[in-house]
Amino acid sequence: MNYSRLISFVCGAVLYAISFDGLAKDKIHALYIPLADHYPGLVAHHKYADSMTEADYSVEMMKSWPSLKGKFLSGQADIAFIVSPLAMNMYAESPTFKWVSLIHRDGSALAVNDKFLESVNLSESRADRKPHADFANAAASWKHETGKGSVSGVPSLEATHTLVLYKYLKDHGKVLSLGRGDGDVVAKSVAPPKSPAFIQGQDERGVAASFEQSLPWADVVETGGFGKVVWYSKDVLQWPNGHVECIIIASNDAIKNKSAALKEVISAIHKAGIDIDVAMSEGGQKLDVIASIIHENYIDLHSPSAIKSSLNAELGVINYVNLNNDEKGLDLIMGLALESGVMKKEIDIDQFSDNSFSTKITEK
Repeated sequence: MNYSRLISFVCGAVLYAISFDGLAKDKIHALYIPLADHYPGLVAHHKYADSMTEADYSVEMMKSWPSLKGKFLSGQADIAFIVSPLAMNMYAESPTFKWVSLIHRDGSALAVNDKFLESVNLSESRADRKPHADFANAAASWKHETGKGSVSGVPSLEATHTLVLYKYLKDHGKVLSLGRGDGDVVAKSVAPPKSPAFIQGQDERGVAASFEQSLPWADVVETGGFGKVVWYSKDVLQWPNGHVECIIIASNDAIKNKSAALKEVISAIHKAGIDIDVAMSEGGQKLDVIASIIHENYIDLHSPSAIKSSLNAELGVINYVNLNNDEKGLDLIMGLALESGVMKKEIDIDQFSDNSFSTKITEK
């Protein structure tokens, strides 16, 4: 027997198998923002990417919504985790993608600086803080005294967060202006990681300011001792299983040409959502592990304590289950977006939604 030929044949077969396996996997590249909203996509990558048979799944953190939008629309990513009003506006302009899943429900909060706290009464327990009229009235008083509406930082004027703030103020007879205007509160785009420093800087100037942002940034303000959480979005925009906020969009090309890989990634994200839900419920070491995964591998700006505070099961202010598309829930968001001026054009949600990637995993 010619052993050298046998060895060459075996080595060649192994190399071919490795090459074929690599070619068999379709790349699914995802874009995310450093928010608690997007934790399932990151936990899925950490826990399940290596065992995927169809998908070569990768994630990339973007620093702003405009940069995420630009990179996705230019074809440099297959999927993106994105606030729903922005996604709908993008779809109205360029219907080159579909909505394939939610990535969380609920999950944002209004926080104020110390200057505002002179006029806003809050319960010591965050669980007892509800969207009462105190902040709305304090904002109206500030405008009356200064002649200008106070500024509230939102991640984007096209974010669900803006709509939650709009609805809260409207519920109490007050007005939100977008970017500029003479409303009781003026929404200004502030990148989420910069929002705590924004209201702290305003406080140092003696100016009342707030922000409506995703977790854990509101918790950062409170744990840092320079402001307080006033209320959580789940109590302003009440909806079965939690309101729609960030969704997953996938390019038409990925849906058409990488369907099996995309289904595998969405299934992993739904599974990771359940993993986080279990960790939230049980706490202890399981929650420590989730916090460590996120802090050490993906978002070092999120401290383990802030992550665990955001995932506090007693507060229940964000959840990662029931992530299949919720057309009626998105229609509620679109209605507020059109009413507030965040969206100028209605879209056909049934055309926008692709339910072929739904799973049983996420149902609870």
